[in-house]
Amino acid sequence: MGAEYIAGMGSYTLGQAVHIAQNSSPGVDQRLAQHLERKLSEVHARIKAQPNSYILPPDEFALINYYRSRFGNSDLIEGAIRRFWDNHHGQG
Repeated sequence: MGAEYIAGMGSYTLGQAVHIAQNSSPGVDQRLAQHLERKLSEVHARIKAQPNSYILPPDEFALINYYRSRFGNSDLIEGAIRRFWDNHHGQG
């Protein structure tokens, strides 16, 4: 996925934005948090539209994993994570 502009912060890919959020201390910049929330809604909608077949790309997996506690024991999310790992081909 390409980079998207986050107002006042610059352009970042989804993976970069998640990485910044994971390493932000003491808290995530509100503009970044809003961007990630919007992306999470988009990814969640894709998973719901294809509940048994959607395979998360690595950047979307990172986003879902960042917010994983929000979903509890959701079968929908657990299935998407399982499909990611079943189809993941590591680099190197």
